[in-house]
Formats: sequence, structure tokens, C-alpha cells
Amino acid sequence: MTLWLLNHLSTLALGVMIVGGTVLVSLAGSVLLRHRHPGLADGEHNDMVGVVLGMFGAIYGIILAFVIVTLWTQMENTQNVVAAEATGVALIVRDARAFPPEARARVDAAASGYVHGVVEVQWPLMREGAADYSVTNARLDALYDSLQAYEPTTESQKAFYAQAAATLDDVAGERRSRITMAGQQLPLLLQLLAVGGALVIIPLTFLYGMRSRRMQLLFVGAVAALIGFSLLLVVVLDRPFAGELSVSPAPYKEGALARFWEPPAAEGLARP
Repeated sequence: MTLWLLNHLSTLALGVMIVGGTVLVSLAGSVLLRHRHPGLADGEHNDMVGVVLGMFGAIYGIILAFVIVTLWTQMENTQNVVAAEATGVALIVRDARAFPPEARARVDAAASGYVHGVVEVQWPLMREGAADYSVTNARLDALYDSLQAYEPTTESQKAFYAQAAATLDDVAGERRSRITMAGQQLPLLLQLLAVGGALVIIPLTFLYGMRSRRMQLLFVGAVAALIGFSLLLVVVLDRPFAGELSVSPAPYKEGALARFWEPPAAEGLARP
């Protein structure tokens, strides 16, 4: 359900739905409780409610902060893994420039097939949370085969070949990390704590009585908006490859890899 919302709704729409919905439901609950129990406006129990609200709010705030920092760190790590993988492929392409034309062409063709497979085949699957190693296995094997089929002769070729082979192993490792990260999500216990804490904190604000209805609604609405925005961050950061704030495949189309995405006519003009 979360993946569908992230992939079919904009972040603004999600914000309106989560933050706006949380605030509206909270305000409605506060008005209803005040109408059924008008004595709450006297604030007779404010001392007890204030202590409980402060204690629960502190605990819930720590939990939310931990969850959001964890998810943000996960997002940054995923971006670094993607950049490292794309950089590795680009380095292999650059190292292959020291090879003879036939060997260089094989490496370029294999590298092009690999980055196209990652972006066009594997990326849509990762957006849906269906990480699959097999869809790019053959393309990665082709990249290995393109290097293994070449036997360097000069010292310069041997040096660049060794560097390319070592970099390809790093690419394989980053690929595994990227696919693993695509299937990760917030553990169920932390999801329950994030949502359950909101269901505890917000109703407690209803019990904090104020004579001014406007001030009480402002108090309840402000707390609900803060919690709703925090839950929005949890939702949009939970899946690093889904939604508008997801990790981009742009690194596979930049630098030395950019020419693999040029139209055939443009590529022909660029390389006389």
C-alpha cells in the first residue's frame, strides 16, 4: 500500500493526505470530546495530563527522531552505493581506452548493456520493491566476459587491465548492496511504534483543558501537524527507490557513461 501511494501520488499530495488528515481528525476529535464533556475546559486535570503528555511526548519524540535519522542515513547510503556502482562502470570504460579497438568495443558494448539493464529493467522493479538479482546477471556476466576475453600485452595495457578487473569486482559488490537496499523497509515494530505513538499522544492533547476553544484547537492542531509531518517523513524515506524523493538513476547516464544514452545518429556524429 505504501509503495503504491509513493509511486502514484506526489509528495505534496501525500503531505496533504497525511498531515492534513491527521490535523482534521485531531481537531474533530477535540471538538467532539469538548462537546460531550464541557467540564474539561476548566482544566481541572491539566496538571496530571501535562505530566503524562510531557513524558509520553519525550519518549515518542526520541523514537521518531531515531526512526527519521535511521531512514535518512539509509537514503544517503543508498545514494552513495548507486554513485559508487556507476562510477565503477565509468572507470572500467575509461580504463578500456588503453585496449586495442576490438577489445575496447567489447567492453563498451557490455558496459552499455549493463547500465541500460540497471536503469531500464531493474530500476522499475526496485521502485515496486521487487528487487531481483537475476534480471542483470547476464549483463554483468557479459561485462566480466568482455575483460576475460582480452589478453593485455604491453605494460600499459596490463596496468589498466588490472585496474579495470579490480574495479569490476567492486561494481559487483555495489550492485549486490543496491539490490539488497531496494528490498529493505522499516521493521514492523518501529512502524507500530511510530503510528501507535501518534494514537496515544494526540488524544492526550484533547484532555488538556483551555477555556478558549480557539486556543485549544490551535494547541491540538499544532501537535497534530508536527506529528503528521514526522509521519510523512517516515513514509517518504522508508523506500529509497520509490516516490519523488527516491534515489535517482542519473549517475548511470553521466560522465563517461553519457554517450551510451545518445541517439544513434548523435553518437555517430560525436565519434567520427
